Amino acid sequence: MGDRLAKDALFAAFAEVAAALGSGRRAEIVDLLAQGERSVEEIAGEIGQSVANTSHHLRTLARAGLVDTRRDGTRIYYALGGEHVQHMWAAVRAVAEERTAGLDRLAQAYLGDRSELEAVDRATLIERMSRGDVLVLDVRPIAEYAAGHIAGACSAPVDELDRLLRSLPADVEIVAYCRGPYCVYADEAVRELRKRGFRAARLEDGFPEWRRAGLPVAVGRS
Repeated sequence: MGDRLAKDALFAAFAEVAAALGSGRRAEIVDLLAQGERSVEEIAGEIGQSVANTSHHLRTLARAGLVDTRRDGTRIYYALGGEHVQHMWAAVRAVAEERTAGLDRLAQAYLGDRSELEAVDRATLIERMSRGDVLVLDVRPIAEYAAGHIAGACSAPVDELDRLLRSLPADVEIVAYCRGPYCVYADEAVRELRKRGFRAARLEDGFPEWRRAGLPVAVGRS
């Protein structure tokens, strides 16, 4: 029979991984890094924290093995520690969606009313892309597009969309996507496009879900 202390230590090690996500900021960092590698400074800017506080959260995630690091000169870059971390984050969200009372209300308070926005699932988007009757816009920041995007998508960061509207064809439907189901970028883009007279919809989830499904992905800025 196994030793009780040894078993306690084993399960404490398992719990340390879960405990690393016991902060909304750290969960947000994991969600951000699901898009691709980012520097400490970039992560701090995205989550609205100081570099010092962000570094503290990242060290906690690193100790639990949830993120990996690399150094480039004086800058330190972080990335998720493999596909299992992405799957774990998706599973945490799925459990929360199914079991957490009031999550829909919290999501609507952040995302707004989506009832007027058409949502396209992945299978429908693949079919329409194969027919060539849809323009797919990646409205995440350019660094995330370069790290990986839906093959065939064009980069159109939401904060530059107003400038890019003049170059968009008026006779094709547009599908915008961003970081995932709890990201506002695609919603903002679709609302602006529809206001300007374009036919537009959003992908029902985002790039991480597309990549996890094994669908075509490209890297680079072109």
